[in-house]
Amino acid sequence: QVQLVESGGGLVQAGGSLTLSCAASGRSFSGYAMGWFRQAPGKEREFVATMVWYGGTTSYADSVKGRFIISRDHAKNTVYLQMNSMKPEDTDVYCCAADSSFSRVGIKVEEYDYWGQGTQVTVSS
Repeated sequence: QVQLVESGGGLVQAGGSLTLSCAASGRSFSGYAMGWFRQAPGKEREFVATMVWYGGTTSYADSVKGRFIISRDHAKNTVYLQMNSMKPEDTDVYCCAADSSFSRVGIKVEEYDYWGQGTQVTVSS
């Protein structure tokens, strides 16, 4: 059974930092692109960042570019999202996702095959 489990969410003050982790299990994710999305209650899921397997190409939403960094540890089947200079508008439930394409830089929800349950991130002003 494929599982993506996020951790590292919590409460942080504006301007602070937080690092999320997403551990994948149940199969090898070799070749999968891994991404992060976020969602507020009543709103659509929003793309945050993604990293392809081969070459490490990354893409970020404009709202987080220059503040967030996505990385992955292939040996641990884990992807990370380092969030710096956080703002109250970053408050959301953050989910990781896996895309089975080899090289697609996916920014759409429908491009991903597996999803985690999410972790709450709250940024206080």
